[in-house]
Amino acid sequence: MSGKNILVINAGGSSTKVGIFVGTEEIYTENLEHSSEHLSKYGSVEDQLSFRQELVCKWVEEKVHNLSQLDAIVARGGLIYPVAGGTYEIGELMVEHLKQAVQGSHPSNLGGLIAYDLATKYNIPAYTVDPVVVDELNPVARISGLKEIERVSKSHALNSKAMARKVAVEMGKEYSDLNIITVHLGSGISVNPHEKGKMIDVSNAVSGGPFAPERAGGLPSEELINLCFSGKYSHKEMITKLYREGGIYSYLGTKDIREVVAKAQAGDEQAELILEAMIYQTAKEIGGMATVLKGNVDVVVITGGMAHSAEVLKRLFERIEWIGPVVVLPGERELWALAWGANRVLTGQEQAKVYTPDRS
Repeated sequence: MSGKNILVINAGGSSTKVGIFVGTEEIYTENLEHSSEHLSKYGSVEDQLSFRQELVCKWVEEKVHNLSQLDAIVARGGLIYPVAGGTYEIGELMVEHLKQAVQGSHPSNLGGLIAYDLATKYNIPAYTVDPVVVDELNPVARISGLKEIERVSKSHALNSKAMARKVAVEMGKEYSDLNIITVHLGSGISVNPHEKGKMIDVSNAVSGGPFAPERAGGLPSEELINLCFSGKYSHKEMITKLYREGGIYSYLGTKDIREVVAKAQAGDEQAELILEAMIYQTAKEIGGMATVLKGNVDVVVITGGMAHSAEVLKRLFERIEWIGPVVVLPGERELWALAWGANRVLTGQEQAKVYTPDRS
């Protein structure tokens, strides 16, 4: 088997996903789970670094026996300063910013640190691809309506850009030649318009856009302010309520879309209403992003875990298929997307970018 040997690392809240790829061909993947009891021993996310790195090294040694056989390591991007999309070298400045948690503390910060440490030790390159902070917004998209608040670009950038690129390849086109709307249907929902290779707007899956299985999405501002100052909830409790206990969970007590669909099809009127409302809001967001592209939409790409649901897709298609052709790529393929980004650089299809943020 020929091709570049690539180690892929995706550090998440309760697990570290790892994979060995030859080019873009998956050889091994595994989800190294971390129990909440074990993680609670560490005072912060940053304190988990050595623990997670040891697990990754042990796993790799079991699969390839010698890390020096690797040609590159690529990690899901952490919360660095905003950058344009692409594949970036993980260098000293990025490592410094990951350690400082300049945009916040998150497990994905650890992936870049692990990749850099191992790559330095074995004298191979380390990369990150389309991190969550990818920012290619048009200036007009940043305006919120309140001078003190600027809209920011945080979305499922890695999966959205990879699926947009994949569909472009399948169409025999260049990503930079197409106008695409990507719709990531996960625990949060993000809808992003891509104009000629740039993601020029986003619906922030954390604090805007449609509600989702566990996230509240954009909420009526006056009512939200009143709830925040009601005295019922602390700041931390409100964050949890919006980002982990919002959306479908807030109404139905479940985050499993399969359960919601089953209840709706069995005649549960509340489940039917909430399911339809989520689809309704998602379709409105897609329609809105079509106006961002002035109606010139070459394809709508639907991805994420909920894209496995035939019922969700059927209802969504009824509302959006007039916009343009719709392609469904269900699930999230983040490990593959990372390997693809690294492989494009290793094979000379594109050049790795250097991390030089405007705000540092």
